[in-house]
Amino acid sequence: MPSDSSVSPGLSADDTARIELQLGRTPRGSVDVAHRCECGSPTVVKTLPRLPDGTPFPTTYYMTCPRLTSAIGTLESSGMMREMEARLGTDQELAAAYRAAHESYLETRYAMGDVEEIHGISAGGMPDRVKCLHVLAAHALAAGPGANPLGDEVLAALEPWWRTSPCSQIT
Repeated sequence: MPSDSSVSPGLSADDTARIELQLGRTPRGSVDVAHRCECGSPTVVKTLPRLPDGTPFPTTYYMTCPRLTSAIGTLESSGMMREMEARLGTDQELAAAYRAAHESYLETRYAMGDVEEIHGISAGGMPDRVKCLHVLAAHALAAGPGANPLGDEVLAALEPWWRTSPCSQIT
């Protein structure tokens, strides 16, 4: 997986332009690049808990890479979420680590502001369900290995999306 998980100090004009190409729209409420692909393009952005239009937004780590998003979508359609959620009910160690990921996610978001409408709600179904593999993988990429056990599993299940056609070739 791409090794550069450094966080840039805010979104540069180049980052914003790349994210616009990736998403097909202007990013909303994004304040920083939380993870970069080996090619240097943003993979995950850190997003405010309240968007500029006032909408509460629980997804602190938002995935922008279309190749990664597509690859994870394939995993979602394979039933991976159901399997993971079933394991949460039987594996106490996994459930505890997933709860810790939820708490860490909230801590990061609260550092940017506590939005009443989404207080206590993280993302991706944490801490008891698995609703979105994209969010879990984005958290794992942004926070690093071990931060989100199910996000780590998602990333481990992927083929190296960045190798055959780098994100820098998106036009």
